[in-house]
Amino acid sequence: MDQRDCGRGFAFTFLGAVLGVLTVQQLDPLFLRRAIPVLLAAVAVYTFLRPNLGEKETHQRISRAAFDLTFGLLLGFYDGFFGPGTGTFWAMAFVLLLGFNLTRATGYTKVMNFSSNLASLSLFLCLGQVLLAAGLVMGAGQLIGARLGSRMVIKRGAEFIRPVFVTVALAITGKLIYDAYFK
Repeated sequence: MDQRDCGRGFAFTFLGAVLGVLTVQQLDPLFLRRAIPVLLAAVAVYTFLRPNLGEKETHQRISRAAFDLTFGLLLGFYDGFFGPGTGTFWAMAFVLLLGFNLTRATGYTKVMNFSSNLASLSLFLCLGQVLLAAGLVMGAGQLIGARLGSRMVIKRGAEFIRPVFVTVALAITGKLIYDAYFK
């Protein structure tokens, strides 16, 4: 992955996340709590039913500039506003619209997720709305998981990513359904 290739997407994702954080300060995210599990379940089922999805590079369906603008702002906004499943949505967007294989999509997803996380954290810190101890523990876990996951992806490729991707999407879906309807 060429990190210079991520600059525009990183910037739009950062901006989208800032807008999401500012918006969540004004609105109740209940609608998203109930809608996002449905979208995540659909992504998991679609991935499960398409066993060759993301196995090979395919043709690009949208220009990179349009992709960076549209998905940077949309997914950045979503991550700043609510967040769960953002990586899943990024990976699917890279595979379906830019034609990336799942291994390459996962690498680019990490960069875009970092952008929206950085923007969100910075703004929430400025607003005094961060539980620092919990955040540090979660950040350390994410860092360790990302490093281990990256090594496994490089070593094992798409045949490893697919089942993990579907399992994680379904696990997040289950948690979000529980939180939205039973908590």
